[in-house]
Parts: sequence; structure tokens; C-alpha cells
Amino acid sequence: MTEHTKTNGTVHLPTSKDLTIDNITDNVIAFNSQGKDSRLAYVLERLVTHLHDFARETRLSTKEWRYGLDFLEQTGKMCTDERAEFITLSDVLGLSALVDAIDHPKPPGATDGTILGPFHTHEAEEMQNGDYLMRDGHGEACLMIGTVVDTNGKPVADAEIHIWEANSEGKYDVQLPDRKGPDGRCVLRSDENGLFWFKAIVPVPYPIAQDGPLGVLFRAVRRHPYRPAHMHFMFEKPGFDSLITALYLRDDPYEGSDAVFGVKSSLIVSTEDIDAETAKKFGQPVDSKVIRWNFVLASEEQASVLRDENSMKALEDLGRRVKLMNHLPVPDVD
Repeated sequence: MTEHTKTNGTVHLPTSKDLTIDNITDNVIAFNSQGKDSRLAYVLERLVTHLHDFARETRLSTKEWRYGLDFLEQTGKMCTDERAEFITLSDVLGLSALVDAIDHPKPPGATDGTILGPFHTHEAEEMQNGDYLMRDGHGEACLMIGTVVDTNGKPVADAEIHIWEANSEGKYDVQLPDRKGPDGRCVLRSDENGLFWFKAIVPVPYPIAQDGPLGVLFRAVRRHPYRPAHMHFMFEKPGFDSLITALYLRDDPYEGSDAVFGVKSSLIVSTEDIDAETAKKFGQPVDSKVIRWNFVLASEEQASVLRDENSMKALEDLGRRVKLMNHLPVPDVD
């Protein structure tokens, strides 16, 4: 391998002529190491290293390389303001779940995170506790009662809570051709006791979209495209680590084979028949279902300490000498 050196911050580049399978990687890394952003240089170094090793290890053919680029191009063409196809690609490759686990570690007792998915938007209306999440008149009525606390069990008041779910046919509002505005999504605030509640429908399982390149991939590798029934939540509050999570219905047929690898045992919930007292208190029909859940938020400090500890241990195990800059690893060259 051709080595590049740095003197007083200046990169001394090797020649880029007559490159071979054996020396091209180090040359590309050298050319990407001329900037002042050490984190960017490190990310590109590892990306190029793994990308080149992938090509070498698979003996990637020109035909396969071209097919892969066409796949990414077609994925990009499927993206719109309402459809984040690259997020779905990240989901089905397991990358989304991996990044969430790395960037948002949880101390004991905190609610586990999961993937954001491609259907979160920033246009949801802020509603009041007890409002209807969705105008779908065909789903099974469901009352969701949640509490938000810290890891000591203290209620977290005024947490901003983004909530979204699919309709009774497994479609999100952004997938509907006659969409007139946000539906099946809202923003709520927890009250002084950390309590929030809203009226929704019992979630249903649904397939991820199969009309683009992801459908071709799923058929080629014989994977089913279904997600188990679930409801999404995102919690934001100064002083707390952001929590992106979901609740999954127990005994769903896809509970153990989620197409985007989002299910965790700690997030599986049962629906219950609503009792007369709860129905009266929350103004819900007596033939409804109810879901109750306690969401536990980790503090920013708890998450930050865990993230740093996990990063250093993981990279030490890989034999990499690094230091942390803004809680992110960069090469330790001092």
C-alpha cells in the first residue's frame, strides 16, 4: 500500500498514476484527507476502505457494478416530498436500526428506540389530549393512554410527542392520492403528570411499497415485505435524549419477521377491552380497545456518557486508535 504523510497539517499526496487493485484504496484516502474536518476525513477513510474491500472480496463485475448504480438511481427517482425511498432502503438493509442503537444507547430502564421509518413528516398539527388522531371511520376504535417519565420515575411534563400511524388499510396519509392534509398524525404535549392520551384506531400490519426497486430486491431474495401492526412515537424535551420508538401489537403474524427489523420484545404491547370507567373518563365508546404504556426517557447526559463509553470500547476491540471529538471518533494521531 502506498502511504501518504502529513506535515504541519499539509497532506503529501502520492502519485495517482498507474494505480492497481492493491494501491488504489490508500491513494483515494489520501486525496480525501486534505480538508480540515477530521471527522469527515475519518468517515470517508472507513467508507472507501470498506467499499473497496467489498469490491475485492466479491470480485465485483462491471455488470453488477452498473446494476447497483442503476438500482440507486431508480431509488432516487422514487423519492418525493411524500416518499423517502432512501430511508426505506436504509430500513430494509438494517442500517437504520443499527444507527439508532449506536447513536441513542439506553441506560437500564429506559424505553428502547427503534427506526423512524419513511413516513414521519413535519406538518402534523398540534392537538390537545383526547383529540382524534385519525379521521378513518373504518378502523377499530382504540384509546391510547401514555405516560412520560425519567429513569427515576419522575413525570416529564411538556414533552413534545410526535405520533403517527397507518389507516385501517395500512396506508399513511402521504400515500393517499386524494390527501387534503395531515391525517393519522399529530403532535401532543404531556401534562404536568407526564400523561398524554388520544383516540386512534387499532394498528394493522401492512406491506412496504413494492412498486419500485425495493420490490425487485425483495422478490429476488424471496423476502416478504410486511411490517407488523404498530404505532410510531417520537419524544423531544430539552435535557433528554431524543426517543424515536414504536409500539408493536402482540401476536401479530409478522412480529418476528419485520421487513425493516424494527421490533423489540420490550416494545410489544397488548390491547385490552376498555372498561366502563375508563371509557367514561376519556369519552371513548365502550366497545373500544385501549393501549396503556409508560415511556421512560434517558437524559442527554446519560445517553452521552453511554455513547462515549460504547464508542471507545467498540473501536478498541477493533484495534483502532481513536479519540473523541464532539462525542464522535476521529484518529488519534498525536
